[in-house]
Amino acid sequence: MPSSKTIKTAKARPGGKRPATKTPKAARVSPPRATSKQATVIALLNQPEGATIATIMKATGWQPHSVRGFFAAVVRKKLGLMLESEKTEGVRVYRIIAGKPSKSKADNADRQAA
Repeated sequence: MPSSKTIKTAKARPGGKRPATKTPKAARVSPPRATSKQATVIALLNQPEGATIATIMKATGWQPHSVRGFFAAVVRKKLGLMLESEKTEGVRVYRIIAGKPSKSKADNADRQAA
């Protein structure tokens, strides 16, 4: 006589997709830490006197190309802040100008509206 036990087999998910999560990805992102390198750089750039690449390199341990990349990718594009630079006495100083969105952020908003 056959066994009365039923054998359960694992079913493959259709298309290999993961099951839907209850919270969207954006809701799960935690706020930036106050002690992060990003917060440190933003604080330096928010000072009225601004900061040089050398100052930011010293504070973060980054290479010059990493600092410039951070300016372009995070400060201007991701955060949408207006970054001003001026050269005085042969040294370039960067600072964030409050209240003005960056040009790339404004361009993206115009493109999405059209």
